[in-house]
Amino acid sequence: MSPITTPLEASPCPPTAQSLADRPELWGEPRSADALMVSEHTYWIQYYRKPDLRYEWHNGRLEEEPASDDKTFLVCNWLRDLLRLFLRTQPIGWMAAPGMGFRLPLPDGTVIRRPQIGVVRNDNPQPLLPLDTSYHGVYDLCVEALSDQERSGITHETVTKQAEYAAAGVSEYYILHREPERQAFFTRTTAGVYVPIAPQDGVIRSRVLPGLQFRLRDLIARPAPEALHDDPVYAGFVLADWPPEQEQQQARQADLEP
Repeated sequence: MSPITTPLEASPCPPTAQSLADRPELWGEPRSADALMVSEHTYWIQYYRKPDLRYEWHNGRLEEEPASDDKTFLVCNWLRDLLRLFLRTQPIGWMAAPGMGFRLPLPDGTVIRRPQIGVVRNDNPQPLLPLDTSYHGVYDLCVEALSDQERSGITHETVTKQAEYAAAGVSEYYILHREPERQAFFTRTTAGVYVPIAPQDGVIRSRVLPGLQFRLRDLIARPAPEALHDDPVYAGFVLADWPPEQEQQQARQADLEP
């Protein structure tokens, strides 16, 4: 199947703000197959692994995942690295590959979502298997990067997905952004609704991953792991085997010297 392109993609030069303003035929146009109606089977076969764009699927309709800016991506990537360190020290779950999709059967239909970060606890009824290319259960934790380039991107994460994840049974849902006031952290109650996780002294503490905690300001500052080793918020799981092996060897050699 040949790729679908728009006049914008076919242009030999990157567009400028003025060139876009002068071409109203591009306003509101999907970049490619966004909003195309396809079967779920066709989605998994033709669009799920599409390398250039990331599509989700909503009741038969393709949805292109809104792109976030680079600063927001870095916030999300910092938390991903923190989760990796936590799960290495506290192996109570597994983190899926970035964008690994999962199927949500909802009362009003079926959707397939691809969170930026998805975590599966070891006690989840559906384990995350080593050769999985999509997750066949419901994530315990989902993290999304908020795209604010247009209002539809904001609504997508803060309204649509929030309702879907709560209905499907995702225990915790985080929305990340480069601006702290646009971040949100939710935990699911026994009634099946999300309530905000209230920070304590500026620290978010996960309920679904006991022991995982992080300062809100650190999401923006993104300190290096070695800077967190002696920090009481992170000392229990960040680089618990610090100092590195090389430094350990140097220390042992120093002990042997007369």
